[in-house]
Amino acid sequence: MGDAVVDARKKELRKRFRAVRKELGEGARATIDAGIEANLVALPEFAETDVLLAYLDFGPEVRTRGIIQAAWDAGKVVALPWCVPGTHEMRWFKVTSFDDLVRSSLGMDEPAPLDENEQQLRTGERMLALVPGLTFDAAGRRMGYGGGFYDTFLAKFDGVSVGLCREAQFSEDLAAEGVIDAHDLSAQLVVTESRVIRV
Repeated sequence: MGDAVVDARKKELRKRFRAVRKELGEGARATIDAGIEANLVALPEFAETDVLLAYLDFGPEVRTRGIIQAAWDAGKVVALPWCVPGTHEMRWFKVTSFDDLVRSSLGMDEPAPLDENEQQLRTGERMLALVPGLTFDAAGRRMGYGGGFYDTFLAKFDGVSVGLCREAQFSEDLAAEGVIDAHDLSAQLVVTESRVIRV
């Protein structure tokens, strides 16, 4: 299948799931996301991890601030991503409060990229990464927003990766939709408001 065909299918699928996400409405999203949070923090993988690599929700994404607060309350290290300009790379910086965040030029809250706060991705350290996406499927495959940052990250991450997905945005098989490339990497678990899928 040619890249142009895959790209066109991805564009159409992104449009579809953005519409689904919008149609849920803010109140429904908040209720659903509370269920996702409850299922995530109940995981043994969450209890056992030392470092939570979390994304900070923006707009209608699955909310992560409650998960981040639960990690702080449990004494875990929390690090958030900072996208390196002109690349598909992310660096991770530790934060201990939402007050530590700065506003980016795109209007998003992000960690200040201070060298002394950088979280290294050490082999063997117990880390759990929250992975955003517009949709996930039963095999942990995801379709993100097209930036490629998380595919680059997951290619060298040896901790536990968890996709957060509302049931309304869940896909049974993204490969069958024709939107999976060789560089698209899967999450090891997918957590929705009603189930945990172990890939």
